Amino acid sequence: MNPILRRQFAGTLRCRKSSDLLRSAAALAGALTLAGCASLSPDGGSADVQALVAGNPLLAGSTAQRMPDEASQKSVDALLAKPLDAEAAVRIALINSPRVQDAFATLQLSDADRVQAASLPNPVLSFSRLAQGREREFERMLSFNVIGLVTLPWQARWAGQRHEAAKLQAAQSVLVLAADTRRAWVRAVSAQQSVVYLRDAKEAAEAGAELAHRMAQAGNWSALQRTREQLLLADAAAQLARAEQAAVASREQLNRLLGLGGGRTGYTLPDRLPPLPQSAPDLGDVQARALRDRLDVRSAQAQNAAVADSLGLTRATRVINAMEIGAVRNTTFENDADRSQKTKRGFELDLPLPLFDWGQARTGRAEAQYMQSAARVRDVGVLAASEAREAWQGWNTSYALARRYRDEVLPLRKKVNEEMVLRYNGMLASVWELLGETRASMLVVNAGIEAQRDFWLADTDLQLALTGSSPGGMTALQTATAGDAPAAGGH
Repeated sequence: MNPILRRQFAGTLRCRKSSDLLRSAAALAGALTLAGCASLSPDGGSADVQALVAGNPLLAGSTAQRMPDEASQKSVDALLAKPLDAEAAVRIALINSPRVQDAFATLQLSDADRVQAASLPNPVLSFSRLAQGREREFERMLSFNVIGLVTLPWQARWAGQRHEAAKLQAAQSVLVLAADTRRAWVRAVSAQQSVVYLRDAKEAAEAGAELAHRMAQAGNWSALQRTREQLLLADAAAQLARAEQAAVASREQLNRLLGLGGGRTGYTLPDRLPPLPQSAPDLGDVQARALRDRLDVRSAQAQNAAVADSLGLTRATRVINAMEIGAVRNTTFENDADRSQKTKRGFELDLPLPLFDWGQARTGRAEAQYMQSAARVRDVGVLAASEAREAWQGWNTSYALARRYRDEVLPLRKKVNEEMVLRYNGMLASVWELLGETRASMLVVNAGIEAQRDFWLADTDLQLALTGSSPGGMTALQTATAGDAPAAGGH
C-alpha cells in the first residue's frame, strides 16, 4: 500500500482513541455551531456598504438605496421639480439608477454564497433491492461527507473573506456612480451654458452679415469684405450646432445615470456652474491617503487574504480530498414457508485512492492564483499612488487655469468691451470693430466656462482617486475573481 495512503488509514483507525474522539467531537461541534449561525443578511449587506461610504465627499450625505419604493420615488419627483444641482443629481442616482440595484444584487449573491459555504453537507440516503430466486434483499445506507464536514469552518471563513471583498466592491460601485453622475452633471450644465453664449455670438455674426449685405448693395463694400462676414456667420452657426448636440448628448448621459425616462427628463438645470473655491484645500500626502483609503486597494487586499486561505485548504486536501462514511442496514427475506429474514448491520467507508492524481495540478493552480492575486494587489497599489499624484496635479493645474480666467482674462475682456463701447459712442470706432469685439468677448467667456468645467471634473476625479477607485471607472478587480472556491468533498 502507498505510504501516504497507509498513514491515512492508520489515522482513521486511531480515531477510536479517546483523544482523537475529543478532537473529532470538538470539530463537529464547531461545524454545527457555524452552520447554525450562518444565515442570510436581512438587508443583503447594504448597511455595511453604507458604513463604508459614509462621509465621502462625493456622496454629500446621500445614501444608496437597495430597491426604490414609493416614498423614494416621491422624493425623486420633489428633487426634479426644482433646478437640479449636483448633490440632488447624486441623490437621485443613488435611489433610482439600475447600477446601484445591480451592485446590491451582486452583493446579495455573495451573501448567499457565504451562507451556502457555511451550511452542513446533506447526508445521502441510498436504497437498493436485489432478487435471487425466491430471495429478496433490501439494502439501506445513510452516508456523510466527512471531508466536507471537517473543512466546513475553513470553507466558511474563506467565503466570509470573499463576502467582505464583495462589500468593498459594492461600495466602490456606489462611489463610481456618484462620481460619474457629478461629471455628467458638470458637462450638462457647462454645455447648456456654452449654447447660450454661442447663440449670442451667432446673433452678432448675423447682424454683421446683414449689415455687410446692405453695405455691399450700396456699393460701399467689396465682395471680399462681404464674404468674410458671411464666413464668420457660417462658422458661428456650425459652432452653435455642435454645442447644441453636445448639450443634448450630455443631458442624455445624465438621464441614463439618473435612471430617468419618459416625462421625468424635462427637469431644469442651473444656469451656470458653481463658483470656484476661494483657495485650494490642504489634502496632505495624497499618495499615502490613497493607499490608506481607496476601496479598490482594500478590496484587493481582502481578496488576496481569501486566496491565501483557499491555498491552505487546497494543500491540506491535496491527496485525500473526499471521504464518505455511512451506516448500512441489509435485510434479506426468504420466500419460504417460515418467511424468515436476516438483517446485517455495519458501516461503509468510501476513500479515493491517490494512485494517479496526487493533487499536483490543484496545488499548482492554487499557488498560481495566489501569485496572481498578490500581483494584483501590487498593481492596484502602484495604480492608486500614481493616479492620486496625477489627479492632484490635474486639480492644481485646472484650478490655476480657471482662476486665471476668473481673476484676469474675463475682467480684462470686460474692460476692453467697455472701452470699445465708449469709443463707438464717441464715433472713434466703427460698428465692425464693436461687433468684432463682441464676438471675441463671447468666445473668451465660453473658454472660461470650459476652464471652470474642467476644474470641477478634476475635482471629482481627485475625490474618487483618493477614496474610491480609478477615475476612469471600476478597475479590473470588479470583474476578475480572486480564484475559484477550493474544492473539498468531491471525488
